[in-house]
Amino acid sequence: MNTRVFESPAPALVATLPINVRVVAAATVVALLLLSYLTDTIGGRHGALFGVGLIGGGVLYHASFGFGGAWRNMIRNGRSAGLRAQIMMLAVTAVVFIPLIAQGELFGMNLRGNVSPLSTSLLAGAFLFGIGMQLGGACASGTLYTVGGGSTRMVVTLLAFIAGSALGAWHFDEWQSAPSLGSFSLLEAYGPVAALLLSVLIFATLWMTTTRLERRRHGNVEPSWTPIRGRAWLKGPWPLLAGALGLAFVNIATLTLAGRPWGITSGFALWGSKAIAAVGVDVAAWPYWQQSNRAPSLDASVFSDVTSIMNFGILLGALLAAGLAGKFAPVWRIPARSLLAAVAGGLLLGYGARLAYGCNIGAFFSGVASASLHGWVWFIAAYLGNGVGARLRPFFKLDS
Repeated sequence: MNTRVFESPAPALVATLPINVRVVAAATVVALLLLSYLTDTIGGRHGALFGVGLIGGGVLYHASFGFGGAWRNMIRNGRSAGLRAQIMMLAVTAVVFIPLIAQGELFGMNLRGNVSPLSTSLLAGAFLFGIGMQLGGACASGTLYTVGGGSTRMVVTLLAFIAGSALGAWHFDEWQSAPSLGSFSLLEAYGPVAALLLSVLIFATLWMTTTRLERRRHGNVEPSWTPIRGRAWLKGPWPLLAGALGLAFVNIATLTLAGRPWGITSGFALWGSKAIAAVGVDVAAWPYWQQSNRAPSLDASVFSDVTSIMNFGILLGALLAAGLAGKFAPVWRIPARSLLAAVAGGLLLGYGARLAYGCNIGAFFSGVASASLHGWVWFIAAYLGNGVGARLRPFFKLDS
C-alpha cells in the first residue's frame, strides 16, 4: 500500500488550521489536571478561583487590557479610551463591592475590602511601580497574560518581578517605620450610601475630564466599545470595554469566593521567598513573613495559596486564548537594551508592589473598589511614575 496518500495531508491540514492545536491541547490538559487536583485535594472554592483566573487570562489577552499602555497613551497622545475603560471597570466593581463589604458576610463567609495605610511606603512603592510598568512593558496582570500569550521578553520581566517582590518583602518592615497617616476608608467613615455616591462622583468627574481633554486636543473621542462580530470572539481583539467588564467580573467573583478582593503580587513575593528559602536563606525570620496571616504560606504548597492559583489560571487562560486565536508565536531574539529594560522594570515592579501594598490590581483596582483612599493615592503616584518611565523608554529603544 502506498502510505504517502495518508501521510502527506496531515501536515498541510495542521498548517491551515486557524488555531495552534498543540498549544490548545497542552493548555487544556494542564488546566483540567490542575482543576481536578485543586478541587479534589484542597477544595471546591480553590477550583472555582482557578477557573476565575482562567477566565481572567482569556479576557486580558483578547482585550489586550493593560494599564501601562492606556496611561502612556493618555500621557503622550491625549487618547483616553483605555483610561475610560478602567474607570468603567472601577465603577461597576465598586457598585457591587461596597454593599457587599458593608454587609460583612456572604453565605456565612466573612468579606473584607482592601484597605491600606496612606504612607511614605505607599507613595514610594507606587511611583517605582509606575516607572517599572513602562520599562518592564506591562503591569502585574499584563505581565501574566503576555507571558501566557507567548512573549519571551515578558518572561524576563516576570522573573525579575518575582525577584523584586522577594526583595521588597525583605525590606518591607523597614519601610513600615516611615511616616504614615494611617488608613482611611470612605465606607467606614461615611457608611455605604455616602461611600458609593462619593465614589461614583469621582468616577464621573474623571470620565468627563479625560473626555474633555481628548476632545480639546483631537476634536473627537475614541470609543471604548466597538462591535464584536463572528470569529472575533475567539480570535480577538475585543473592545476595551469588554475587557473592563470581564475584569470587573473577575474581581467580584474573587470577593464572593475568597472573601477578599483580587490581588496578584503577593503570590510573586511568595514564589520568590520560597525560591530563596530553598537555597538556605532563613526567609521565615523576615518580619514580613512573621505576620500571622502570612506565616503559614511559606510552609504550605503554593497550590493552597489563592493568589498563586489565580495567577496560574491567568497564565493558562491567556495561553489557551492565544492558541485558540492562532497567535501563539514566541520570538526568541530580544535586543540587549530591551532585555535590560525588562530586568530593571521587573525589579521595580516587584519591589514597588510590596512597598505599596499591592499592584494595579490589588492596590489600585481592589483598593478603589473597596472605597479605600489608598487606592486613589496609589493611582496618582503610579501615574506620575508612568510619566517618568515613558520618558526613559527611548533610551532602551522601546516602541513609542
